[in-house]
Amino acid sequence: MPEDRPPYPPFTLETARRKVQAAEDAWNTRDPHRVALAYTADSVWRNRDRFLTGRDEIVAFLTAKWQRERDYALRKSLWSFHGDRIAVRFQYECRDADGQWWRSYGNELWEFDERGLMRRREASIDDVAIDEADRRILGARPADQHGVDIPVW
Repeated sequence: MPEDRPPYPPFTLETARRKVQAAEDAWNTRDPHRVALAYTADSVWRNRDRFLTGRDEIVAFLTAKWQRERDYALRKSLWSFHGDRIAVRFQYECRDADGQWWRSYGNELWEFDERGLMRRREASIDDVAIDEADRRILGARPADQHGVDIPVW
């Protein structure tokens, strides 16, 4: 049975928003195997200074990431789209093994195949230490907040 991950390109404003929300929802499960199913078997990634190819490397990367980044919670926001590409900005918060909280700010460029699977992901990310009292991303986004833009800082 062929893999399939709607919505499919070319994207409209509505389908691009749905694709972004689906990615946010999946990443907030912190389930590397579930997340990896949204990517082609030979998907290529640049994540900060790391370069990955294929689902096995994606799963290994995400497994290690979520072991390090405890209580991870993410927000994504559609920036732009055209044809089979979507640009997003995102923020996530997590704490490290020492209890320090972090907010990470980033931009991603996505490219999809005709089945709606992501074949390319490029992510640029910066991390800022924050106090626990300054946290604002507390778990998965409630449905009534889907599509609400994230602040610059």
